[in-house]
Amino acid sequence: MHNSQEISNTIKSYAKSKKITVGKMLSDCDLSKNTLSSMQSGGYLPRTETLVRIADYLDCSIDYLLGRTDDPKINK
Repeated sequence: MHNSQEISNTIKSYAKSKKITVGKMLSDCDLSKNTLSSMQSGGYLPRTETLVRIADYLDCSIDYLLGRTDDPKINK
């Protein structure tokens, strides 16, 4: 099982590296402002659909968001 806090941290870091604010990303992906904070508290694992929206928006793989690869473009 993947750690929701690690996933949240990866999403935040990658968005920041692309100079995208988390608020803009969540708004553009039509996700709740509480999505990442719920993940950060450890109480929420995102649905596949949520990860797909975020990965598509950030132009990276879901495997990268899950910590399965260090390369944002590689799927395992």
